[in-house]
Amino acid sequence: MASGPRIGDTAEDFTLPGGMLSDDSFERRDYTLSGARGRAVVLAFYPGDNTSVCTRQLCSYSSGFETFEGLDAEVWGISPQGVDSHESFARSHGLRMPLLADEGREIARAYGVTAPGIGVRRSVFLIGPDGVLRWKHVALLGATFQSLDTLAEQISGIKTA
Repeated sequence: MASGPRIGDTAEDFTLPGGMLSDDSFERRDYTLSGARGRAVVLAFYPGDNTSVCTRQLCSYSSGFETFEGLDAEVWGISPQGVDSHESFARSHGLRMPLLADEGREIARAYGVTAPGIGVRRSVFLIGPDGVLRWKHVALLGATFQSLDTLAEQISGIKTA
């Protein structure tokens, strides 16, 4: 497994296709990390749509949408499934965050979170408004995830630093 970026590194830029549920429509577009400069971005890598832990994790983050907005931050879910799968997943669970398709796992490899068997390790990277990696957590087993409170605390910390 590659180590990926270190705290204090400028986050590697990327563009991925994705979409976000907005009312009854699923708005598809490309997401480019450098295009989000000026806001904190939480990159939440997860193994798969509609799996039990991934569903709990993304539902938790989606229900905390207002918390992230209040901190001038956004959460992007990233997994190897395609945009059609993401649309179905978002609609099934009312997810209110962009879900990005890293079908070739290039971005997961660049961030050092690919894993044999599961494909992608459950991981969270907090990119500051300046594009610098401020915090990360890469799970070894992936049976648990970082809570909304933990993420909010980390985002608040970079805002006051």
